[in-house]
Order: sequence, then C-alpha cells, then structure tokens
Amino acid sequence: MRTSLYPAVDELERRARALVRAAPDLLRLHEVGQSRAGRPLWLLSARHTGGAAPDRHILAVAGAHANEPVGGASALRLAALFAGRPELLRRLGCAWHFLLCLDPDGARLAHGWQPEEPHPSLTECHRVFYRPAFALQPESLPMPPGVPLPESATLVRILDELRPVAQFTLHGIEFGGAFVMTTRTVPGVADAFRRTATRLRVPVDRHPVDGPDWRLDPPGVLVLPDGHSAGERDPSGFVAESTWFHPRRHGTLTTLIETPAWAVPSVSDARPVTDPDREVARLGEVLLGRSRELAAVLGTRLDDAVPDDVAPLRDAARELLGVAPSIVDSWAAEEPGLFRGYFATRGISARRIPLRVAAMASRALARTDPRTVEVLDDLVREWSQELEKTYHLRWVPVATQTALHVRTMLDTARLVCGGR
Repeated sequence: MRTSLYPAVDELERRARALVRAAPDLLRLHEVGQSRAGRPLWLLSARHTGGAAPDRHILAVAGAHANEPVGGASALRLAALFAGRPELLRRLGCAWHFLLCLDPDGARLAHGWQPEEPHPSLTECHRVFYRPAFALQPESLPMPPGVPLPESATLVRILDELRPVAQFTLHGIEFGGAFVMTTRTVPGVADAFRRTATRLRVPVDRHPVDGPDWRLDPPGVLVLPDGHSAGERDPSGFVAESTWFHPRRHGTLTTLIETPAWAVPSVSDARPVTDPDREVARLGEVLLGRSRELAAVLGTRLDDAVPDDVAPLRDAARELLGVAPSIVDSWAAEEPGLFRGYFATRGISARRIPLRVAAMASRALARTDPRTVEVLDDLVREWSQELEKTYHLRWVPVATQTALHVRTMLDTARLVCGGR
C-alpha cells in the first residue's frame, strides 16, 4: 500500500499499529475517546522501559484543524524516531503521547488531495478544502455552562490525567511563514525555533495575524500575556476558553507550532513601509471587495438546503464570509506595523479568506447548483494563480514541514525537561 505524504485518518491508525508491532516494548496504541460521528480517537504512547516509569509526560496533539494534515505525519515521524533511537526518550526523561487526530470527522471531509512533489498545485489543494466553523473546532471550549464537543472533552480529560509538562499542538497553513505561540516564556525556546526554521529554509512570519492580543516576541513568536479577559478582540485571542489554556492549572507549557505548505519569503521582510495607513486600507479593500464579489455570486444560495454530508462546508463558508468585515475592522484598530512583512502576512490573509469561502461553497453546492459552482471554481483558480504570482509561493517538502514540528518539539522538551 502506498504511503501518503499526508496520511488520512485510517492510514494514521494503520501506520501507528505498524510502529507498535515493530517496538512493542516502547510503544502502545489505544483508543481514548470517540468523535461526534463515533470515530475513534487514537493515542500513541512512547515510554522508555528501562528503570523506573517516568512521572513526567508530554502530549502532542495533531489534526486539530481539518485542513492541517501535516500534524499527523509529524507525530508518526517522532514516534518512529523514538522507536529507532530509544535513548532519545530515556535522555528526555518523559513519556510522550501523540493524539493522532483530534478531529477525524473533519479530516475525512477535508481529505482527498495529496501533494505531488516537487510542484504541487494550490488550485487542486483547494478542490477538497474544508475548515470547520469555529464552534466545531475541538481545540475551542465553550464558555461555561456550555457543553464541549466529545473530542474537546476527551482532550481535556487526557490533559487532566497526564498533567503534562508540555503540550504541543501541531498546525499547518496553506501558505505563509512559520511561527509559534506559547503560553509562557521559556528561555531558549524562541531562539531554538528560529534556528530550526533558518536551517530548514522556512521563512519566519515576523508578525502573525493570529493572537492579536498576545505579546509579540519578534520575529515569529507570540507569548500569552499574564491573565486573560473576556474582552478578547478575536476568538483565538487570549484563548481564555480553550484546550491551549486549560492545562495551565497543571503548570503545563502549551506550544502551538505552525508550519507552511507553501513558503512566502516576504513575510520575513523587515524593510520599512512608507505609508502604513494606506497599506491597511488597501488590504481591507482586497478582502471586502472579494467578499462582495462572492456575495453577488452566491446570493442566498448558502441559506438553501444542501445534502447533509456537505452541510458543514456550507456552514463554514457562510460563517467565514460573514466575519470578513469584522476582520477588516480589527486590522484598522491595530497599531500598524512599519515593515513589509507585517503587510505581506495580512495581504495573504485578505486573499486566503475569500479563497477558502469560494472553495467550500463550491463543494457544498456541487450537487445542487452546477452553474454557480462553475463560477466559484473559476474564482478558486484565478485567486490561487494570483496568490502564486503576487507572493512567489515556494513549496515546502512535507519532510521539511514535519522536521520543523519535530525539531521544535525536541528542542522545547529538552529546555522544559532538562534533557540532553
């Protein structure tokens, strides 16, 4: 059977079982919960068998977002490294646990595209694009007294049982630069991440759009401020209610690692911008203009009934289109950056949002409105090509994407656990 560069949910389980068979004294795979649709959530654990059992644990979470399949590949890569070199595990002095896919339902809806290196297609990538509406993303927790998703509840239970010294959440973006978000400062972590990105030739995003209320440690590092507030500017702001923040009660360091599939060198550009206010207005108009174009094409079609299996695509597209004006408002409220990388990152976001809407709406309407789908598919192709030309996209091999995850996890674990 061919090994996929981005493993599907079933392949993650199959490859994990193969690793366990090859190293049964070191690795264990067990089901820790189920998704909303009843799919199993698999935890792959690695424990050194010599000496006393470790009392410290590390958890790595993959597949939190349906459109980010690289995390599962990274988890398997590090587990395989431990199986082949168990002394690494012993030196770190921690048991490692890999939640192979937190959202298997979403992953199934998003799976289908496999990059054909060395020249994958951005247009084809979006033929199967899906990212759930915010309330269906299992790293998010509802404000009390809301009931969490089954996947979220499983992750919270694991965090409370393990009380890990570190939680890594493995993310990936279609195009942009690498960055990390961390819930507290650990000396050496930021520099180690930057060195890894430099060695791998992955540009670091100087000022990510994520976490607008986080403290920026440029380039490419966001740190959660002390305290948290209900007055966050963005649902992912202080993550006051999330599985990132939850384990702080146990002293856990949570580190989100973001790696791009296509690199955009300009996100690292530190050269000054002469008129930042004009740049903010220009990028806002890109997003609003394309949103208006989509609204004209779609009309009320996203309000109509669609087959149940594609309803999540419709709902996600509708939500994303609806929040576009508030995103532009948040950019206008920020103190604008004075360098080109800041505007490259936001220019990418201004183009990525309508591209995602067009891609998901096309899939949602494929069986009910072929004429609208034809127009949407033209927009996906046109906007993908414009992105490639405007930002000089460079494909990052999957081996490099996973290496950024793995090396950052190992370096951070050494600094947190005191391993060699």
